[in-house]
Amino acid sequence: MLPGRVGIDLVPFARVSRLLTPEAEPVLPRMLSAEELGLCVTESGPDIPGIAGRLAAKEAVFKLFHAAGQPMPWLGIEILKENGGRPVVRLSGRAARLARDARVGHIEVSIAHDDPFAVAVAFCDTATEKEAHQQLESA
Repeated sequence: MLPGRVGIDLVPFARVSRLLTPEAEPVLPRMLSAEELGLCVTESGPDIPGIAGRLAAKEAVFKLFHAAGQPMPWLGIEILKENGGRPVVRLSGRAARLARDARVGHIEVSIAHDDPFAVAVAFCDTATEKEAHQQLESA
């Protein structure tokens, strides 16, 4: 196994609040999958810290791909929950191809939020080409 990589990103709650205003273009369905959107709703409405954390995690994961200058594959990177609430990453489509090409192995994500920001850190092992294909095919 080769050395790993780290990505980090920070999203202000205010940015998410602006995305949720009635006059804003409905952009969240282009950034979060239906499953992710379902995880970001509380009894009192949208979970702003949860949305900010997921957006930060997606950006942090994208940084692992070393794909500067390429458009972000928002829906191809999903930040879901495992039992107990731990965030897990699911890649599909172009995001999975970018990860494979960058020899990204297993990805771990940590998310924290404290008003007024959410921060996320992503870490991955880098893999040989064969290992990267095997790990992403089993995901």
